[in-house]
Amino acid sequence: MLAVLRHRDPLPGESRTVRFEGRDYGSQVSIFLVDADPGRGVALHLHPYPETWVVKKGEAAFTVGDETTRAFPGDIVVAAAHVPHRFENVGTDRLELVCIHPNETFVQQFL
Repeated sequence: MLAVLRHRDPLPGESRTVRFEGRDYGSQVSIFLVDADPGRGVALHLHPYPETWVVKKGEAAFTVGDETTRAFPGDIVVAAAHVPHRFENVGTDRLELVCIHPNETFVQQFL
């Protein structure tokens, strides 16, 4: 089976972040393609599986448990399962991330 989710430009007022749930395409992996303005990010949450991020563009601050780090293009950051985490665009340009969830659907608990 071949499945292609084609890129499209968002409509005015629509989020630029792309949500892909693998179950809809026969995949065991789900991803967010994040495109966030400076100062934007995601609230503290956790998953029953690890989450991996690949920074494509910009600068992000990641909080994972009690640790905080900054990440830049080419960096890969991993949060263990059941550990609260969040990220924020702390740069002056847009932040582009790939958020990898090793599950056919997103399972998130916001704190």
